[in-house]
Amino acid sequence: MAYDYDKLYGETREALGPPTKTIVDFFDRYDRQKARILDVGCGQGRDALFIARLGHIVTGVDISPNGIRDLMAAAHRQELSIEGIVANIVTFEPQDEFDVILLDRTLHMLPRSERLSVLNRLLARVGRSGWLLIADEASNIADFQSVIASDSRKWTTELQSRGYLFVRRL
Repeated sequence: MAYDYDKLYGETREALGPPTKTIVDFFDRYDRQKARILDVGCGQGRDALFIARLGHIVTGVDISPNGIRDLMAAAHRQELSIEGIVANIVTFEPQDEFDVILLDRTLHMLPRSERLSVLNRLLARVGRSGWLLIADEASNIADFQSVIASDSRKWTTELQSRGYLFVRRL
């Protein structure tokens, strides 16, 4: 990772600001209750915390110990159902299936081969009728679509716009 997010998180509360509006809009419409959500590259929890406040069960993964520390402290104060895991997403192997896997501006930080490998591995952890939500550099979306198109499971694209790709597993 070129930028030292652990240092940033250690020095600044809520360093990345509020949740991403497009992701908030998705969850405003999402009608499943107590869904299992995996937030990959969760940082201090800007998305994970608001998702858990909606009643979902969230697992947040980030390489930054300071980010996970802040996430878990906020989750504890607010009595939210969040598990925080310090891990490098390049080697992280989720063991469960999730209703939604969220990658909010995370994959672009990895070299191309690693970002596509991570995405390919995570696809296998999206449950039936589950969602994969990606916010990333617009220039990476075509690569992500290729990985999804080559997956053996069937997917439908529900949102594709500049820097966003939301797909649902059929």
